[in-house]
Amino acid sequence: MLIYLPIAEMAVAVEEIFLLGFFVGFVSGVFGVGGGFLTTPLLIFMGIPPTVAVGTQASQLVASGTSGVIGYWKKGYVDFFVGTVMLCGGVVGTVFGIIIFELMQYLGQIDLVISLLYIILMGSVGGMMLFESVFSLSKGKRKSVKHEFNRFNSPSLISRLPYKMRFPRSKLYISAFVPAGIGFVSGFLVSTMGVGGGFLLVPAMIYILGMPAYLVAGTSLFQIIFTSAFSTIMHAVTNNSVDILLALFLIIGGVIGARFGVMASKKVKGARARVILALIVLAVCTKMAVHLFLTPDNFFVTVM
Repeated sequence: MLIYLPIAEMAVAVEEIFLLGFFVGFVSGVFGVGGGFLTTPLLIFMGIPPTVAVGTQASQLVASGTSGVIGYWKKGYVDFFVGTVMLCGGVVGTVFGIIIFELMQYLGQIDLVISLLYIILMGSVGGMMLFESVFSLSKGKRKSVKHEFNRFNSPSLISRLPYKMRFPRSKLYISAFVPAGIGFVSGFLVSTMGVGGGFLLVPAMIYILGMPAYLVAGTSLFQIIFTSAFSTIMHAVTNNSVDILLALFLIIGGVIGARFGVMASKKVKGARARVILALIVLAVCTKMAVHLFLTPDNFFVTVM
């Protein structure tokens, strides 16, 4: 069944949008990632304008992130103080990203910028993830993650930064610039690429900020839902690039897919799961590169 998307100004099959949301939700449930890094490029492959794909995906992050935060909050796995400081940086990063987004759109280069950002970022992250996972498999059992995190010490440069604050829940005494800077990166990624950046935030919060591992995911999601909501509003107001109908079917498919993904996650764990996820990321990155650099069959398309 075809449905007309008023903001994207095109008709698409509802089944395709639903299946895309289902696939991303399934991947999210299996591997415990947000899935935004897959949704935006897959929407672009379907013919959705990149600007609409980025703006709409940000709204989907709000829905998926909210349900996740509620679950972590009930377990006491959210540090709201750290999350609030990160949110302050995230708002600034979102505004900065929107300015860059509008500038590139004004210059007519926004499609190129989005594609290049995905190729560079996804290619780097996917490559490092694949290398680390294969190395882990070849090395055998690793040390206890809990033990590794408990022995973490912040780099000396970070410990010297000014404006230090105490974060009792995470047992941290660190400069406010550190969590705010991490939030800034998240806000920039949401506004320019439509991704929450959890694949970068989580390791940054562990290895740079030094947070306990059990607080990281919930705190990261807490910050992401607010920066994503702010980014959605900014994109809707300044760029008119948020398609509610598209977001609705993506969210429905994503919620259903995530439930099946959680059930399947029991069979895929550890380094093998990371290898599969890295291969998916690299496959999407390769497809994006081919889509960008190869000469198209038709140079011009007539719109009726």
